[in-house]
Amino acid sequence: MELSAHLVSHLTAKGYEVVDHGPKVYDALDDYPSFCINAARAVVADQEAGVHALGIVLGGSGNGEQIAANKVKGVRAALAWNESTAKLAREHNDANVIAVGGRQHSVEEATQLIEFFLEEPFSNDERHVRRIGKIATYENSGEIVE
Repeated sequence: MELSAHLVSHLTAKGYEVVDHGPKVYDALDDYPSFCINAARAVVADQEAGVHALGIVLGGSGNGEQIAANKVKGVRAALAWNESTAKLAREHNDANVIAVGGRQHSVEEATQLIEFFLEEPFSNDERHVRRIGKIATYENSGEIVE
């Protein structure tokens, strides 16, 4: 909760509109999938409405949170653990959700990873657009495009 509360405050101060889909109180035994799925669904709904939106899911490692978010149709959630993975998630994969492991990073490190992600634009390079399209085709139809 410390990281989540910090991010809401920090990102709001930087001008981002932040909607917190997480728990209101910390419970080490809570089940995170619903929080991540709700955050991911909100990103997709905003994007479908023409609103530029990106999401953040947080957990101990970020792995389960990334998996949960990626179950939502239209989400490309990426686990970021360093500057390169945070930036490349956006630049090459047009990821719309970042997953960060709160037990893996200090609050400052996690904040920096998220800022790298939020500030990096998608390259729109043809090869990346093509690859994302192939993933979307599979997601929507089950067809594997060679």
